Amino acid sequence: MTSQDRSTPPQQQYAERSYRSPAALAGGALLLLLGLWLGGDALLRGDAHTRLTALFALLLGVPLVTAFTLRPLVRAGEDRLTVRNPFRTITLPWDAVEGLRAGYSTEVVTGDGTYQMWAIPVSLRQRKKAGRQATRGTAPHPRFGPHADAGPAPRAMADQALDELREVKERAARGESAQTQGEPVVRWSYPVLVPVVVGAVGLAVMVAV
Repeated sequence: MTSQDRSTPPQQQYAERSYRSPAALAGGALLLLLGLWLGGDALLRGDAHTRLTALFALLLGVPLVTAFTLRPLVRAGEDRLTVRNPFRTITLPWDAVEGLRAGYSTEVVTGDGTYQMWAIPVSLRQRKKAGRQATRGTAPHPRFGPHADAGPAPRAMADQALDELREVKERAARGESAQTQGEPVVRWSYPVLVPVVVGAVGLAVMVAV
């Protein structure tokens, strides 16, 4: 450890945590490739009406696919929690976060409302599988052999992520940074919304004519 590392305050030694859904990223990339391939073929080979229809369809489809698959992100820093959903970005100082929970979706609770975290999906299948493994883990096992010291009970990925976020929140509460205080800030993603509206209107016109 260098002298710079030794002089770093303990609360600044924790790396920022980011969460995204690998399945959504993979599915979004495949859908975008398929849409661009089909749309590009229509733009190159179609007549004027087909080209305009394909253009508006791409304006509608590409931002929507990107918004629901590639865009969602949860980032936990020392001072705040940032939740990037398909059409909004919510910035929450840790003092504004009253709770984190996972039912059928993961949610962050504040005094102003509840916000879903699209980047951390809840898998009921994973949760049931983890529950079965945990139940088997509570059965008596011999002190020696393959079942000895099986380790902690498994958790679903969403539950693990929320446990980590709660730890970051607790560290922030023990800190003295004034940046952990403040009100939630909600910003709409106009780079996603504008082309979606233009594409939807244009596609409706092209279908009607």
